[in-house]
Amino acid sequence: MSWGTELWDQFDNVDKHTQWGIDFVERYAKFVKERLDIEQNYAKQLRNLVKKYCPKRPKDEEPRFTSCLSFYSVLNELNDYAGQREVVAEEMAHKVYGELMRYSQDLKAERKHHLQEGRKAQQYLDHCWKQMDNSKKKFERECKEAEKSQLTYDRLDNDINATKSEVEKAKAQFYLRTHMADESKNEYAAQLQNFNAEQWKHFNNALPHIFKNLQDMDERRTVKLGETFRSFAEAERRVVPIISKCLEGMVSAAKAVSERKDSAIVVESFKSGFEPPGDFPFEDFSQNLSRTGSDGTINGGPAPRSDPKHPMSRTKNKLWLFGKKPKSPSSSPPPPPPSSSSSSSRPRPTSHRFTSDLVSHYLSEIKTTVPRIPQSLRVLRRGVRQEAPSLEDFSHLPPEQRRKRLQQRIDELNKELQKEMDQRDALNKMKDVYEKNPQMGDPISLQPKISETICNMEKLRSEIHKNETWLSEVEGKQSSRGDRRHSADNHHHTPANTKAQPPASCFCISPEGSYTDDTSQEHHTPQHRPSPSQPTNPNPDPHEFDDEFDDDDPLPVIGHCKAMYSFDGQNEGTLVMAEDEVLYIIEEDKGDGWTRARKQSGEEGYVPTSYVEITMEKNSKGAVTYI
Repeated sequence: MSWGTELWDQFDNVDKHTQWGIDFVERYAKFVKERLDIEQNYAKQLRNLVKKYCPKRPKDEEPRFTSCLSFYSVLNELNDYAGQREVVAEEMAHKVYGELMRYSQDLKAERKHHLQEGRKAQQYLDHCWKQMDNSKKKFERECKEAEKSQLTYDRLDNDINATKSEVEKAKAQFYLRTHMADESKNEYAAQLQNFNAEQWKHFNNALPHIFKNLQDMDERRTVKLGETFRSFAEAERRVVPIISKCLEGMVSAAKAVSERKDSAIVVESFKSGFEPPGDFPFEDFSQNLSRTGSDGTINGGPAPRSDPKHPMSRTKNKLWLFGKKPKSPSSSPPPPPPSSSSSSSRPRPTSHRFTSDLVSHYLSEIKTTVPRIPQSLRVLRRGVRQEAPSLEDFSHLPPEQRRKRLQQRIDELNKELQKEMDQRDALNKMKDVYEKNPQMGDPISLQPKISETICNMEKLRSEIHKNETWLSEVEGKQSSRGDRRHSADNHHHTPANTKAQPPASCFCISPEGSYTDDTSQEHHTPQHRPSPSQPTNPNPDPHEFDDEFDDDDPLPVIGHCKAMYSFDGQNEGTLVMAEDEVLYIIEEDKGDGWTRARKQSGEEGYVPTSYVEITMEKNSKGAVTYI
């Protein structure tokens, strides 16, 4: 249906309709702009979200749990999904919004041109109508003047009093007006014929052509809108396969979560290598009390004085499973000797002696002892646990973790060594090429680099050997602990009528609270005293039961010190040190003159503060929280 034939008289409405069409295109373009802004902001927020929850630590420190790895996979897929949203926004910006804005400008220019042509045609038609109307009015006016002149002539011609000149003048005027009326008639007829012709051309040629152009423009606008609607959907549909792959990747990451693997990783990450604490022996504090067979009363004999070298005397300072931290020596530290005096004349701390009888001592020990959680049970408590400064041999770590760290370092050193070896081989080959072809280079110039590479290899081999030595030491200890664990299991499964024997050795707690596995540090307590109804043993073995169990975590190193004088360490809890020996500080002086230190061998104890030169670590206050 053509606008030219049906809307020949609706030029103003066609003008309004075409303007509405352009406004609609611009409105849709604005919609697309807001939509792509939403897509861009959505993609940006997704990327910020992924960046916020992505790990910021090095990959070596990242958790290896399947749940964490799956979560990171989900984050990667979500990041790819955000990238696809950006692709959608880019497609909409270029193929929809940009195209619409350009087309809208073209529509405005084309519509303006067609409307100008229509207005020009209308103006020309109006001009023709005005000319025709003017000639018509002139013809009408001339006819009226001719009629008036005719009436005047007739009146004078019939008047007997009128002179001949007046009659002739009226007659000439009548003829003149009649002639002018005829000319106006002819002009009017010509203008009317011209106007009718122009009007026919206007409504049958010019205006239909203009309307046809406007109709084509409007139809092309409609088609363009349909194409942009399709492009709008295509921009979304193109990324659907990739988005589906992203979602499939998320589902695959969810399926990769394994609770058994995570549990195994927890065991591998936190296994210390220590053995659980063994059974506690019964400590009979009444073995030195003589009882009567009839009433069981205690004979009031003088209690023997305790011998600090006897195992019984170490009960004061032994560490119970739930005992307190070992206290510093009760005696005051000796003053530092003069530099000119010999080591034999230096003052020593006085030896600790019990001042009460054995029964009073045991009673006070039972009343004042506060339970202390052993190392094997401390892992269950909550709170903040201080981490010791990392040592080169990782001796601050439990055995299993130390073994893993040493093995990891050895692997890294082997990789570096292999790189150095490859570099050496490459340099040697290059040197051979230079020797065969001197024009390519000087072989002597490669010698410093080769020597440097060989030096680096020797250093790496030395480091590997040192770490392998530490690793073999740890593995040897773990092997011996496994044998002791096996013997302890056999001990627990002995028949009831067989007398249980204590294990040969196990982890013991030194007075300083460090990890030891030396049998020489075992604490012995007396055995049960037999009841009167049982046959008594005249020579009971006071060392039948061993008090052996693991201590708390080793205290972190907070500094180091250098011994200015030698110290013999005769008191319980003190540490023997030689002059110029370097020790680790694990506890500062609390005001009593004693400082707790640890030797490089792991032995711990108290030394006089005035005997050492102390240097504290700057980062000794750091702490790490373990859940």
